[in-house]
Amino acid sequence: MTPSPDPSPDLFADTAASLADPVQLHPALWRAHQLGRGRSDTVASGFAELDVELPGGGWPMRALTELLLPHPGVGELRLLAPALAAAQQNGRSLMWFDPPALPCGWTLATLGLDLRQLVVVRARHGLAARHPARARLQAPADVLWALEQALCSGHVGAVLAWLPASVQPQSLRRLQLAVQAHEGPAFLLREAAALARPSAAPLRLALSPSGPDTLALQIVKRRGPPSAATLQLALAPTLSAPARARAERAAERAAERAAGRVPRRASPPTPSGASTRTCA
Repeated sequence: MTPSPDPSPDLFADTAASLADPVQLHPALWRAHQLGRGRSDTVASGFAELDVELPGGGWPMRALTELLLPHPGVGELRLLAPALAAAQQNGRSLMWFDPPALPCGWTLATLGLDLRQLVVVRARHGLAARHPARARLQAPADVLWALEQALCSGHVGAVLAWLPASVQPQSLRRLQLAVQAHEGPAFLLREAAALARPSAAPLRLALSPSGPDTLALQIVKRRGPPSAATLQLALAPTLSAPARARAERAAERAAERAAGRVPRRASPPTPSGASTRTCA
């Protein structure tokens, strides 16, 4: 019997190189202590300190990104604005599904977004008029269908969808499969309660307000090692003076609750005849 030839030294070299860099074996592989590069390109977030923590150095394309919020309006749109503006540069539109309120056109314009390339789908608005409780708890099937079609179309620059925490895991898996045909970022905005539920999104971030123009962000799931750090991101200032004052008071109350202190007592009643009007 003829003995088999010895393996070529080049074979050992190729194997060693593959083990040193698992991405050469498959783009979805990475070492546990390293950030995965994934299958697709990324788009810069506009925040250098965040890009360092994101696999591939930015928001992933062809993959879902989940933002988990204690309530709407913590600064999530200002966080996403640089990536959304970049998605519009090639002439493609943004599609937003079921935002909690009508977007403020003036604010979006100051953030660099082209309102002529923004499509807003408000399916739950009609459902809320008929079944308010149901609209708060679940996303209508037609919203999920429309979202899936937008991701599969290949004609949308970026997608944002506000989904309830109770959306079924199988629905998220369908969206994750659909987004692989989407050449752009796709963001799901959900209540913080969704953190306890499974999700097919490869990237999940928990957001919380940390002042009128500061956002606290923690990466709770990513392709790579877990991140225990909480990033403090400075957002573009867009608030009016009264709104800024309200945001500062809300941040103070949140800090007091987090520290276990009793919130400050209300100011004493205004004497009779004194004016309570303030100037903006």
